[in-house]
Amino acid sequence: MPEETGGIPRDAGGAVSDRLATVLRPVRAGNGFEEALEQVLQVLRLGLVPEGERLPAERELAERLGISRVTLREVLKVLQDQGLVQARRGRYGGTFVLPRADAGGEDELRRRVAGVDVEDVLRFREVLEVGAAGLCAAHGLPDEGARRLRRALARTHDAPLADYRRRDTLLHLTLAELCGSPTLTAQYAAVRATVNDLLDCIPLLVRNLEHSQRQHTALVEAVLDGDADGAREITREHCAGTAALLRGFLT
Repeated sequence: MPEETGGIPRDAGGAVSDRLATVLRPVRAGNGFEEALEQVLQVLRLGLVPEGERLPAERELAERLGISRVTLREVLKVLQDQGLVQARRGRYGGTFVLPRADAGGEDELRRRVAGVDVEDVLRFREVLEVGAAGLCAAHGLPDEGARRLRRALARTHDAPLADYRRRDTLLHLTLAELCGSPTLTAQYAAVRATVNDLLDCIPLLVRNLEHSQRQHTALVEAVLDGDADGAREITREHCAGTAALLRGFLT
């Protein structure tokens, strides 16, 4: 199982699996603060740095985003003011991700859903995930890619209930990364962040999670077997199951 050090997942064997590269990229000069804030928020919404873990050091974050450390500190101040991160001083200090506030409550649900076209999000997610699964199966994965996919699947099986959605996200994000299209991966990260906001509005259902896990296992097997049609069909069914729950609760 991967260990996590300093907020960056580290695969077994010591090789860094840098998932932050999926989301964090140099911003454009005109909207540096706004775009940097958007990207760091996406890291938090995707759970790429787990609750209680530390974000990368300021210098590294600033370099990744192509902004000054002054601008980065302004971004981190906004996140602190919103109760999303906490700055700690000392030898083991840094900026740490705080647990998300309870997402329950009818008012909060209405606020989150009001500005989201749920159907559009669900369709776009399906297109990207089905496409990524098909590409991975059709083109095949190198040995390290296959190991990464198996590890991501194993971590969902081992996940405590409270951490399941984060690890589920990382499994799907791994599949998107392995398809070989950075553009698709970036688009998937963005839509998945919105899907996660929607999922936070509905309860975790154990029966649904058990079904999802069977689909995850079948999907990984299809990809590793090079069964592109099977991988696409399993992914389509998996997305449809999630969509049904979200429609039922939110629309």
